Amino acid sequence: MNYTLNQLQIFVKVAQTLSITKAAEELNLTQPAVSIQIKNFQAQFEIPLIEIIGKKIYITDFGKEIATSAEEILDQVYAINYKTSAFKGQLFGKIRVSVVSTGKYVLPYFLSDFLRINPGIEVSIDVTNREKVIESLENNRVDFSLISTNIESSNFDYINILKNEIHMIGNAETAAMNPTFLYNDSKNELPLIFRETGSATRKIMEDYFKNQNMTILKKIELMSNEAIKQAVLAGMGYSIMPLIGIKNEIASGKMVIIPMKGLPHKNEWKLIWHKEKKQSPATHAFMAYLNENKELIRDKYFK
Repeated sequence: MNYTLNQLQIFVKVAQTLSITKAAEELNLTQPAVSIQIKNFQAQFEIPLIEIIGKKIYITDFGKEIATSAEEILDQVYAINYKTSAFKGQLFGKIRVSVVSTGKYVLPYFLSDFLRINPGIEVSIDVTNREKVIESLENNRVDFSLISTNIESSNFDYINILKNEIHMIGNAETAAMNPTFLYNDSKNELPLIFRETGSATRKIMEDYFKNQNMTILKKIELMSNEAIKQAVLAGMGYSIMPLIGIKNEIASGKMVIIPMKGLPHKNEWKLIWHKEKKQSPATHAFMAYLNENKELIRDKYFK
């Protein structure tokens, strides 16, 4: 066996995401680079690690065992690296966080000063939809998750860190028209743009239209808030989005909030963790930092 730590890291990420594309994005690599490393890693085993059926990636039972062992090896490597920081009297460790897609506009502001104060701590952030965020927490793949919807399980505890508002939005030109697309078959109607199933924003949209007894005539489904934002800016339709992800577009006048009965939908961004999770010194320190500084951070960046 002559595999590298880089190959282990790439294989673990592919096993987690079940996608070469997503693994490449999260590792800041090109897709060909990831594919080559996976091929070289597979060449060292006589038993398949991955099966590709159609366009979908499946991890074999043997591959799952290798992925688990690879994670343990990487954790040990991190532990060795952290020993140096410990001898220097610094706090050390790794914090793993899964966040819903809009959370990428929130979490960095609550991490930046903490990491500056504690240079011995590393952070890994996985950006995905709510369904997979909760799954990663339940399966102990992460220390924390960042969500903005209600917690449906008594197994989790949380810290509220920031208020969240969700509005109906459109670009300036489409918003100038009467949004009759909600009510009839007007030739000028534009479709509503939804996130994929499993997204918290998707559920909020569906619940909103159900509560308002509105019938959706046309619908587009996209896989990320950034894709939805670009589609709205291009005039393809309307969507419901968190204000925090579109504040720059609102400020520039490229996008506007459309007043709607029952909106904005309001909730809180929450950092959540499993109650039975054994917290490390690094994760304990981060929770203490949030409790002490969250109001200062809100005033500084989100006021």
